Amino acid sequence: MNVPRNVLWFEILLYLSLTLDALSVAFQDRTPQGEMSEQMVMVATLMAGGMILLLMYFVFLAAQHRKNWPRWALAAALVLSVISLIQVIGDRGLELDSGIEVVSCILTTAGLYFSFTGDAHGWFDA
Repeated sequence: MNVPRNVLWFEILLYLSLTLDALSVAFQDRTPQGEMSEQMVMVATLMAGGMILLLMYFVFLAAQHRKNWPRWALAAALVLSVISLIQVIGDRGLELDSGIEVVSCILTTAGLYFSFTGDAHGWFDA
């Protein structure tokens, strides 16, 4: 069966968003400061990378294996990302990595919109 157009847009936009998230992690300041030791910074970076891989797997499950629950997990992750992003921008202002995150959240929102509209109806019901 062919993948519906809206599901394809969902997949493309979410993969683009996660690619931007990976770039954001790459541009984050990794300088050990105060309470953050070098090992803690490394662990945080590895956890961020692991989370990106997990979310990529969720996109794959939703788009290719027609699973519904990963869409909702991705929507929940978006809500948590937006809350975190608002806090970061409030504390440090808009920097390169937070600017990339803003674009990433916009792409994720658009992708999730496509997954719930148009010809995507019925795709995730299997």
